Amino acid sequence: MKHELIKDGKFSYLEIGEGTPIIILHGLMGGLSNFDGVVSFFPKNGYKVLIPELPLYTMPIVKTSIGAFTRYLNDFIEHLGYHNKEAILLGNSLGGHIALLCTKMFPEKVKGLVITGSSGLYENAMGESYPKRGDYEYIRKKAENVFYDPSIATKEIVDEVYETVNDRNKLIRTLASAKSAIRHNMAKDLPNMTTPTCIIWGKNDNVTPPEVAEDFHKLLPDSNLYWIDKCGHAPMMEHPEDFNKLLYNWLQERNF
Repeated sequence: MKHELIKDGKFSYLEIGEGTPIIILHGLMGGLSNFDGVVSFFPKNGYKVLIPELPLYTMPIVKTSIGAFTRYLNDFIEHLGYHNKEAILLGNSLGGHIALLCTKMFPEKVKGLVITGSSGLYENAMGESYPKRGDYEYIRKKAENVFYDPSIATKEIVDEVYETVNDRNKLIRTLASAKSAIRHNMAKDLPNMTTPTCIIWGKNDNVTPPEVAEDFHKLLPDSNLYWIDKCGHAPMMEHPEDFNKLLYNWLQERNF
């Protein structure tokens, strides 16, 4: 699905639809296309979908961290003019971690939170996956391991990951982001975060296993947990219709 990116100052983003804003945050090796299913559904159903390109590879290396990405997200929300609990944040993997930290640091901005395959609790979620530079077969197996159905890891996806780990600038920033995520465990923060949270998780997630979702659910005071069967680390890619239905029903139940 191709949409024109809006370039505005330091921000580059997709904006589709009208209504309650859902700001989507992609993961470390993910891109805007990971959310094609969400983009095709929610703007038709009364929501505005916004997907900023996160500055994963463009920040100075000393500033490449979860905290810096979170401040960038807060700047983006302010740039759009959303203030009093107007925006819903939806994040996958590292994007979920950024959404969680933004909700902790700027709770007045966030109406609701949606996390799927999120880092933030499980230390191995980020670090073990990287990388063997130059080994295409290894990268292909790693990419396939993200999904329950390995065929979801198309050649295009594998090529993109392969290109990233063989680009020195991207690689060192990827590793810096992964290390920052591991350091920034949120277990102590979650019990104080009262923002309504929807947790959608793949039952067969190898990257952030199901017990991680259960821990998020236990620690967050106002959360609902939903499972998708035969599904890995990126439910919105692997089972977009199930993901959209669960999320839409949750939004309706919460009057969002």
